[in-house]
Amino acid sequence: MGDEVTGGPPGGLLVVGDVITDVVARHRGPLATSTDTAAVIRTLPGGAGANVACWAADAGCTDVRLLARVGADAARWHERELLAAGVRPRLVVDPVAPTGTVICLVDGEAAAERTFLTSSGASLRLEPADWSEELLDGVARLHLSGYLLFAESSRALAEAALAAARARGVPVSLDPASAGFLARFGTDRFLEFAERLDVLLPSRDEACLLTGVSDWAGAAAELSGLGPVVVAKSGAEGALVARSGVVCARVPAVPARATDSTGAGDAFTGAFLAALMAGAGWEVAAEWGCRAGARAVARVGGRPPCPDDDGRTRPTPAPHAPSPHAPSPPTP
Repeated sequence: MGDEVTGGPPGGLLVVGDVITDVVARHRGPLATSTDTAAVIRTLPGGAGANVACWAADAGCTDVRLLARVGADAARWHERELLAAGVRPRLVVDPVAPTGTVICLVDGEAAAERTFLTSSGASLRLEPADWSEELLDGVARLHLSGYLLFAESSRALAEAALAAARARGVPVSLDPASAGFLARFGTDRFLEFAERLDVLLPSRDEACLLTGVSDWAGAAAELSGLGPVVVAKSGAEGALVARSGVVCARVPAVPARATDSTGAGDAFTGAFLAALMAGAGWEVAAEWGCRAGARAVARVGGRPPCPDDDGRTRPTPAPHAPSPHAPSPPTP
């Protein structure tokens, strides 16, 4: 890093996205149809937006804020976990829907690759009424989870947040989040939104899907011709940075023994944004991202470890339902 990290502009990082309860089931080999498959199962805090915020705080960003929507069933647990990770949450408690839940099936014999079963619950019920331009006070960067685009109400909120940030000159980044949801949403609709961004952080599959180009470097270069800086992630192949239609940097992956790839892209994004906040250039920020991604795949779940007051890694307790009269979480 050295002289390439110079100290960024003052202000915090605001992430708008999803908070999810992850049920991670690690098994070995194919699932056995119509019978039992042995697995190690854990319930952990997750969600792409929340994960990005936590990894940004872990990478040294001292002012990380998160706007998300949860159900009353796990609001207190998620608030507690986010605060312990160094994130200032503004969690809107949905009066109807429960907290979103994702079942992560992780095959220990296939490079820890995972399959998701997703119930979005409250997470995609964010709506424009949950947004306030005051949320941008003191903010130097805004990051949007791509999942916001896949439901009408949360997409309207994302549009409002993007417009407000651009009016203030606050740079905006977005991670497409899911190739499956992206394909159903439509690439043309997504690209119309993406061309107004400052930074786009797709996976290799997402970049190729958005452009129809099979070579990920060519796909990233083409996407960057739309306007945003494109930082494309490809796991063990590292990452590349493209600007104005040209790939300008290739960053190798950091070797890691994969245990669970859940949240590795979120880890990259969080550390990458933290590096930009610290004043790093694009290539150095991508190096930070690759290091965080390597740490993420070596542990179970999508979040960095949370130390307790003695500096030791704190185990994550299971969630429990809060009182119906629980106070609202603090605002940023």
